[in-house]
Amino acid sequence: MYLFDTDIISNIVKKKPSPYLIEKLRVIPLEIQYISTITVGELVYGAFKSDHKEKHLEQLNGKLLPLVQLIPFDDREAFIYGEIRSALEKRGMPLSDTDLMIASTAIANDLVLITGNERHFTRINDLQVENWLKK
Repeated sequence: MYLFDTDIISNIVKKKPSPYLIEKLRVIPLEIQYISTITVGELVYGAFKSDHKEKHLEQLNGKLLPLVQLIPFDDREAFIYGEIRSALEKRGMPLSDTDLMIASTAIANDLVLITGNERHFTRINDLQVENWLKK
């Protein structure tokens, strides 16, 4: 089962999405594709910053959200987030809160995180990461 990072979702809606990503999505059943509520928040934030807010919000509500399983950020994810954040800061390797929350969601739900930003996430123990933006 797979949790898509925000950069993956953003890539899908580009004029020229990654061909490798599109091919991978074609063979993965919809019922094992997930996004976090944190990603939804990032997408809404991006939409409101855009000159095309309504278009982006329509894509989100009308096309994306009906196709994926949505996972909330709950107490289980919050405990994992706190533990990972503390460990990374002690090692001098902080990560953004949203990235940590998305990673915590993947760990808490035993999902593989799909991202184009492997470098950020590989420093987190117990997190399975795959990059579907490059072959």
